[in-house]
Amino acid sequence: MTLRDHGFSLDVRRPDLPADRAPAGTHTHLPSDLDGIHAVISLGGLQSTADPHPWLDAERDLLKRAHDKGLAVVGICLGHQLLAQALGGEVGEMDKPEAGFVDVKLTIPAQTESMLGGIAWTAPQFQSHRAHVTKAPPGATVLATSEACPVQAFKIGLRTYSFQYHFECDRAMIETFSREQQALFTDAGVSPDVLSDQADNHYEMFARLADRLCVNLASYAFPFSTLPAV
Repeated sequence: MTLRDHGFSLDVRRPDLPADRAPAGTHTHLPSDLDGIHAVISLGGLQSTADPHPWLDAERDLLKRAHDKGLAVVGICLGHQLLAQALGGEVGEMDKPEAGFVDVKLTIPAQTESMLGGIAWTAPQFQSHRAHVTKAPPGATVLATSEACPVQAFKIGLRTYSFQYHFECDRAMIETFSREQQALFTDAGVSPDVLSDQADNHYEMFARLADRLCVNLASYAFPFSTLPAV
């Protein structure tokens, strides 16, 4: 919604789905080139970066090409991990999944990062992942950490930003995550009642900061244009 509110045209791709299961207006293949595209956003998914799906390699390649071309690139959760790998970082399994609302702390460099202007230095962020970035790409600046995950966010170059946490989620999406990934939340020790209590306590702040981050990205990382963001 934030990108549309800022005048951007979106081109949604779902390479993880067969054509007969894709939502209307959604393509199931990744673009073969970056002509007419000025930004790429890679979102989360149920897959692991180690899964043998050919489209994961294709997405890593797309992310690297977009970054090398100087386009705005944003990775979130699985997209965060794929982006790290595409640019030379490393991803590994966690000893215990990170799920629910977890305190995320900005690093010292992040405290003066314009893209994180207005973001609290310690804030509850919604998590849902078994793997994490264990080593940021060469040349990247780590922007945020949590107790269990040392690379919650990083920046590399001028317009590439990556986040492990799901700042794109509203409360309904958070509840959907917990249902679809019940085993992950159980392994993390986060029951539906615990998640509900966390949301009651933290969602207002989480949503306010998420809105601010989305506006910052749309305003500063994405140049205004009617060209699509993929």
